[in-house]
Amino acid sequence: MKFGTKAIHAGQEPDPSNGAIMTPIYQTSTYVQESPGKHKGYAYARGKNPTRVALEKNIAALENAKHGLCFASGMGAMDAVIKLLKPGDEVITSDDLYGGSYRMFTKVFANYGIKFHFVNMTDASNISKYVNANTKLIWAETPTNPTMQIIDIAACAAIAKQNNLMLGVDNTFASPYLQNPLDLGATIVMHSVTKYLGGHSDVVMGALCLNDDKIYEQLAFILNACGANPGPMDSFLVLRGIKTLHVRMDRHCFNGRKVAEFLKTHPKIEKLYWPGFTDHHNHEIAKKQMRDFGGMISFTLKGASLDDTFKLASSFKVFSLAESLGGVESLVNHPATMTHASIPKAERERVGVVDSLLRLSIGIEDADDLINDLKQALA
Repeated sequence: MKFGTKAIHAGQEPDPSNGAIMTPIYQTSTYVQESPGKHKGYAYARGKNPTRVALEKNIAALENAKHGLCFASGMGAMDAVIKLLKPGDEVITSDDLYGGSYRMFTKVFANYGIKFHFVNMTDASNISKYVNANTKLIWAETPTNPTMQIIDIAACAAIAKQNNLMLGVDNTFASPYLQNPLDLGATIVMHSVTKYLGGHSDVVMGALCLNDDKIYEQLAFILNACGANPGPMDSFLVLRGIKTLHVRMDRHCFNGRKVAEFLKTHPKIEKLYWPGFTDHHNHEIAKKQMRDFGGMISFTLKGASLDDTFKLASSFKVFSLAESLGGVESLVNHPATMTHASIPKAERERVGVVDSLLRLSIGIEDADDLINDLKQALA
């Protein structure tokens, strides 16, 4: 079954009671049992809900996965993955990743005796230097947030397999339409469903997809035991959003290319981060493991102070200044003070997250209007 067909139909059947084509919103907290412990697979909604189950099957199908699990947020999904570990275990991860991920690793789980190594993963050989007897997980974002670094998933998977490690990949920026890490050897794929999968800036949710039965059982236990489960209304909204994922992603990519090409020649732009350019580091890897290059773009301004950058970020008429990404509307974000504010200044600047960096989430508006908005803001 092709992607667009799976997006619309996978995990969903007409309601057996009345033939409704959309999966109903099962707004219930509990389920009647025939006798104690005897039920139809549903006992309490924290554990399972039919709307959520349909969504989990749908997302799993998009990632070519055997199993899918949905969480109340992307951070809730990541939290479950790290809870697979124990004190003394070590994680190798990127030195350029979402600020919330960094905050969780350093401010929460480091306190429980889990050690995190933040390394440049654009060269996979750097990863091997940090592997030891305590290493249990490699965690990668690709493209990374916000400097669009590309990490070779297959190369990471080879290292993980050789050392009997798990490989988790945050696939949020690419979405399953552009990239399928499980097919390249990853153990677990994570999505902030809030972003491209939901696609309409009206839901907060996370998801994990995987093929390993044992790890799935562990993660499902953690989800039920710790309770980071999404509600049925949110599950319904994401099911609806996913039905247009392939159509939206085509437009995000088309608009992204148009905007990137405009910015590349603009005299006020110092550095431009978009993996679709042939001079982008690891462009060839991006071309190999992605189907297109997405709608996320970051850039720095020549000689701009923090005040100059703030002024530009606040001067758009079509782009909205806001956190998040992946919705139908275009957003501009200042990572240093917004999404990555929890990372110490020296550390974020070392990987390029400087005060003059802005991140764009290119929506599906008319590309000419987006370019004209950038023109007037940069004037």
